[in-house]
Amino acid sequence: MRRFTYARPETPDAAVAAFAAAGAGARYIAGGTTLFDLMKLNIEQPGHLVDVTAIRGLDGIHTGGRRLRFEALAPMSAVAAHPVVLRDYPVLAESLSKAASQQLRNMATVGGNLLQRTRCLYFRNGPAGAYPCNKREPGSGCAALEGLDRGQAVLGQSAHCNAVSPGDWPVALTALDAEVEVLGPAGRRTLPIERLYRLPGDTPHLEFNLQPGEMITAIVVPKTRAGRRSTYHKIRDRESYAFALTSAAVALETSGDRITAARIALGGVATRPWRATAAETGLVGRRLTPETALEAGHAALAGAVAGRHNGFKIELGARTVADALMIAARRI
Repeated sequence: MRRFTYARPETPDAAVAAFAAAGAGARYIAGGTTLFDLMKLNIEQPGHLVDVTAIRGLDGIHTGGRRLRFEALAPMSAVAAHPVVLRDYPVLAESLSKAASQQLRNMATVGGNLLQRTRCLYFRNGPAGAYPCNKREPGSGCAALEGLDRGQAVLGQSAHCNAVSPGDWPVALTALDAEVEVLGPAGRRTLPIERLYRLPGDTPHLEFNLQPGEMITAIVVPKTRAGRRSTYHKIRDRESYAFALTSAAVALETSGDRITAARIALGGVATRPWRATAAETGLVGRRLTPETALEAGHAALAGAVAGRHNGFKIELGARTVADALMIAARRI
């Protein structure tokens, strides 16, 4: 048992102050569904926990006006079941309802979900395990590169890491150009969801573009006509409680039988949520058919590099995008 101290402040500013006072070993905790898991594996060893669940007003879901706004402590299950989200933005509801189990979705928050760490088996092998991991211990090496890489990334990997980004919700938010509001010792700021995540490069242990002590306070999604014609399509080894082998978040705007705008993001195949802009551009002005949808799928996976056992993800990812496009197109 490792000792740690604990605080439960009641305002965002007090939480940031408590974190800053505790120093480098501090961690924020809300639902705890990821952090407790990593603490049991000895991968996370915080010296101080700042529990943010007593902060009032940080669990709201706001759907009026020109933007959707989800406060960071809103439970995943509550956002997934919200009638406006279900009706007008099925890509968001589906990305949440297809993640984890109902029990976990009841506990986990939409803010904490954005900071979920990789499920790479070599990372989760823990510091006492036999396999090195640059993400867990910088400079130690990456056993996954020459190991069992069936679940690893085919896009965005580096010579130091090929761990796949595990989330579903961040993929849907990426397709809809969401922004994240954060609060830290230097004040408040907003950053696009795509800039929250880093490519591994030669520093795979640095996963997020957050400064020390910054906490996510809200997620903001611009409203778009493409919301209703959207879907999150997830392919996994079993239908319940499994991470994506491949996934695609898609939203479409159409005029007659032509596509006027497309939004496509990929999950399960890359080291961060992956926006497929070339595939989006290639669809504009065209009729959506099974053939053009599969063409877009292949464009989305362009540049993918297979490892030893994960080459199947390239064709599977393309077909996941194609299926998602056809599903979205059938929605009104």
